[in-house]
Amino acid sequence: MENYKISLNGDLGSGKSTVGDLLTKKYALEKISIGDILRKMASDYNMDVTTFNKYMETHPEIDGLVDDKLKEYENIGGRYLFDSRLAWHFVPSSFKVYMQAKVETSAKRILNAGRQTEVYKSEEEAVKQILKRRESENLRYKTLYGVDITDMNNYDLVVQTDNKTPTEIANIICKEFEKFLNKGE
Repeated sequence: MENYKISLNGDLGSGKSTVGDLLTKKYALEKISIGDILRKMASDYNMDVTTFNKYMETHPEIDGLVDDKLKEYENIGGRYLFDSRLAWHFVPSSFKVYMQAKVETSAKRILNAGRQTEVYKSEEEAVKQILKRRESENLRYKTLYGVDITDMNNYDLVVQTDNKTPTEIANIICKEFEKFLNKGE
């Protein structure tokens, strides 16, 4: 069995989950979604995701638990897709993708997704909360790991997703992933 590891990072609402599902099917990958894990944890703590992210700023042990598990995948064979802000850092052998979206696009997509832990009264409120969450995450990762997830030099591929369908985005990633795989031969 070949080892396929793709890490998807990107702006909130950039389409990581949807595109990740398409890539998972195409390459028969096991999907590891840190977002899903954190949304469940936020719910378990009776918090929305923005509040939970703020809480995590003063409780680094939560990041530590999740990140320690993620680090293990660098030495595990198999086929994985990581929907994670830091998989590119903890699984450096993965094909590292960053998906970009304007905050207004992100707000619309998140509002339409109907997530229980991400409920906003308006698109304007969603934009404000998304910006707060991005700031909180960036601060945590710089403080905990000394990494800047917004530095595009960390990634093998950067895809702008605002005016593309999930299928178009997946096709771009597949094309570049195939090139990445062929470099190893």
